[in-house]
Amino acid sequence: MSGQSLLVPGELSPARSVPGNIRRPEYVGKPAPTPYTGPEVQSAETIEAMRIAGRIAAQAMEEAAKLIAPGVTTDELDRVAHAYMCDHGAYPSTLGYRGYPKSLCSSVNEVICHGIPDSTVLRDGDIVNLDVTAYIGGVHGDNNATYLCGDVDEDSRLLVERTREALNRAIKAVKPGRQINIIGRVIESYAKRFGYGVVRDFTGHGINSSFHSGLIVPHYDSPHATTVIEPGMTFTIEPMLTLGTHEYDMWEDGWTVVTKDRKRTAQFEHTLVVTDSGAEILTLP
Repeated sequence: MSGQSLLVPGELSPARSVPGNIRRPEYVGKPAPTPYTGPEVQSAETIEAMRIAGRIAAQAMEEAAKLIAPGVTTDELDRVAHAYMCDHGAYPSTLGYRGYPKSLCSSVNEVICHGIPDSTVLRDGDIVNLDVTAYIGGVHGDNNATYLCGDVDEDSRLLVERTREALNRAIKAVKPGRQINIIGRVIESYAKRFGYGVVRDFTGHGINSSFHSGLIVPHYDSPHATTVIEPGMTFTIEPMLTLGTHEYDMWEDGWTVVTKDRKRTAQFEHTLVVTDSGAEILTLP
């Protein structure tokens, strides 16, 4: 296990601007989004728009990830993803969502999710998750992945590799007619083979014209997740696995979630649409 010192908050840069011709989600400038009341099964037109949004989000994340190296700040990763989305006519969905100040989430080492890009400098041996969502054509596409920075210890490297595999296994388990808890059952049973914690309080979610539709996709085997999977449903799967406990603490910023034991954690995410036989990934570059 890496002997890196724990993270502390850095300095935030000024808010980045978005060209005026780019359509904003309805929640920008408001304390919270308007609750979604539409269906979880989407039209062919909405799904096609989500393919475009998902592709831009995936490519923006890929562009930012190219910079990951010791000495680079998380704010610089945010700058690159922000510019990519704006250059392609998309609004960075996190910017202004419930007051979130940046265009991606950068979660390093013990940060489970929602880390805010700032002056934090990446170090040799870090692992860093980038979570990027793009809004274009009236819909969102949401994805994340965990990357290695420099020479990473074996425990951390395996955690990242196995978290990616947990997502892949969960995607393969998506079939019409199954209950949505099959997703968490597959992830949790795989994670338990390695003694990993499975984060319970942060989940996958329905996504469409709404960033978070209200549909919840747990990553553990929840008896309450009985929604039946149907063709045309769109949602994310985004397992968060830890080297220790699944319990967490929240920083004073109200966003940054860290493992309670400060052990490392990894996450991967795709936005999916359910097909007649399985699931199509909408967030491929």
